[in-house]
Amino acid sequence: MNDLQIYLIRHGETKWSASGRHTGLTDIPLTERGKQQARALRDRLQGLDFQAIYCSPLLRARETCSLAGFAEKMVLEPDAVEWNYGAYEGLTRGAIEQQHPAWNIFLHGAPGGESPDQ
Repeated sequence: MNDLQIYLIRHGETKWSASGRHTGLTDIPLTERGKQQARALRDRLQGLDFQAIYCSPLLRARETCSLAGFAEKMVLEPDAVEWNYGAYEGLTRGAIEQQHPAWNIFLHGAPGGESPDQ
């Protein structure tokens, strides 16, 4: 009997992730460093034969998947997008905590974005 293995891979670096800005639905590309990170996955995952590869339709995820060498098997999955940060989109944790000092996305959600129940 074969054991099922699931690999969860986050996209490479973007300008916003490098600066600590929350990036949910804003569709931004990888930085050069992010592209290097994605290419490094190719070596790390070499020899693995995935039955399925589901990918967010956002550019940063698609670029990561393609540069890692899995463009041919990529299946875009609309539900694989990140959290909708609403009014907090693009803000750093520090900026959000100025407005809401005890903020926790999993407890409070984001105004104009997703709630924890969603």
